[in-house]
Amino acid sequence: MTDPRDATTSGDGGDPTRLPTATVRTRVTVPLRFGDGYTVTADLVTFHGLADGQEHLAVVLGEMSADRPPLVRLHSECLTGDVFGSARCDCGPQLREAVERIADQGGVLLYLRQEGRGIGLYNKLDAYALQDQGLDTYEANAALGLPEDARDYTAAAQMLRALGINSLDLLSNNPDKAAQLRDLGLAVTHHVPTGVFTTAHNVRYLRAKVVHTHHTLPLTELTAG
Repeated sequence: MTDPRDATTSGDGGDPTRLPTATVRTRVTVPLRFGDGYTVTADLVTFHGLADGQEHLAVVLGEMSADRPPLVRLHSECLTGDVFGSARCDCGPQLREAVERIADQGGVLLYLRQEGRGIGLYNKLDAYALQDQGLDTYEANAALGLPEDARDYTAAAQMLRALGINSLDLLSNNPDKAAQLRDLGLAVTHHVPTGVFTTAHNVRYLRAKVVHTHHTLPLTELTAG
């Protein structure tokens, strides 16, 4: 396996999925500091040629080992949770957890510009308003004429290939992420669950993930504290 810190190009032309080739554009080292005081140094990597034209970011953390696959998280952007600490979702705590776990094992966090499961910020907030009227997160999307989940992970697969990663441990509770990556020709060797981060405001949201899209979250733990 190629260390992503040394990678500059993707693929060798033999990819059976025929992913469009992406290449590394810029790599820069950035010291990170989180609100709880946790600090870590990461390489932030940008790309040319991503299929959806979005400015996705790879956050390379820790030391890679030839003895085990890198730990990878596909983290979809969530302004309300990641930046403002919204208690309506678990995105902020998942991001914080993922950075530390990946730094410990060595791997990559892909920060994907897929706000609101791909429907965008304004549509997500429209869906929140419907959830306040009693719909769950998926029902609200449907009521707006939007898909339950609009995310496509082709660009994520391109990014991983550009970083020299063909086999990985996936940090996720979402089976669709693993399925899409496998369909795109990547080997997901282990599906590693995240922690469970409940609040009084996100339990219905988390339960809906289990019921509608089969996220691997333990329902018995999804009770408000």
